[in-house]
Amino acid sequence: MTSLEISCLCGQVRITLDARPDFIHECNCSLCSKSGARWGYFHPDQVRVEGSTTGFCRPDKAEPGAEVHFCGQCGATTHFVLTEAAIAKFGNTMLGANMWLADASELAGLELRFPDGRNWAGEGEFGYLREARVIGQD
Repeated sequence: MTSLEISCLCGQVRITLDARPDFIHECNCSLCSKSGARWGYFHPDQVRVEGSTTGFCRPDKAEPGAEVHFCGQCGATTHFVLTEAAIAKFGNTMLGANMWLADASELAGLELRFPDGRNWAGEGEFGYLREARVIGQD
């Protein structure tokens, strides 16, 4: 598979990914769990977003690293981009796509990881809540 097409519920926002992600994170932090996202990570050059979205940065962080985007019509979480502060610090190296928007059959064989973002200090490696599983091998 050379590319993956995902979209929000109403179809107004369409995202083309040049490849499948290496793995998917289902994080338990308040931002990820309340926005209903399972993130696949990509370099921004590997992603094309079509359609209008609304961005949101969490207000509880002095320098939030991500701006989460939603469809303005159906409200589905579509993707995140790094904030200007994060780009200044790390470069424009990452974009997250909500893999809940993909058909499960297109994700078969990918590792699903469960980081403990709720207890992550914001630097260094994540701890994990439980062992990873492979999608489609339930």
